[in-house]
Amino acid sequence: MDSIEKLAEIFKEFPGIGERQARRFVYFLMFKNGEYANNLSKLILELKKSASQCKECFKFFLSEKTKNGLCEICGNPNADSSMLMIVEKDSDLESIQKSHVYHGKYFILGGLVPIVEKNTKSRVRISELQEKIKREEKNGLKEIIPRRPYGYLCSRTVKRYL
Repeated sequence: MDSIEKLAEIFKEFPGIGERQARRFVYFLMFKNGEYANNLSKLILELKKSASQCKECFKFFLSEKTKNGLCEICGNPNADSSMLMIVEKDSDLESIQKSHVYHGKYFILGGLVPIVEKNTKSRVRISELQEKIKREEKNGLKEIIPRRPYGYLCSRTVKRYL
């Protein structure tokens, strides 16, 4: 496997990227000058060094912004702890934040419940969600809001474990 194929295989691992799009990325990078590739690789390495995952909601954030392991939402004393919104991924959380309508806490489930897999806890954060709800109930949690209906299987699984 040559470097074009290897890089295309890596790009295919990105969400929503198929064979054709992966190859377009590779050819785009070959078209660009060496400084562009150096900049890109430097930024990727910087991101990996400075990114952390919140220990409460599992949102990715830049760790230089905080020292306590919490993202800016979980570390915000003004966030409404009576509401908890369950979202599938970070991009869902960002969309809601941009609307400036919801001011509660979040929990990132980490994906959808797979249909054919028996051990769903290995793919989504069900046990972590249970622990989060127990902790938040002590802080006055009153309402749990799903971001959107995730489908029958996912909502049934979440309800069963709660």
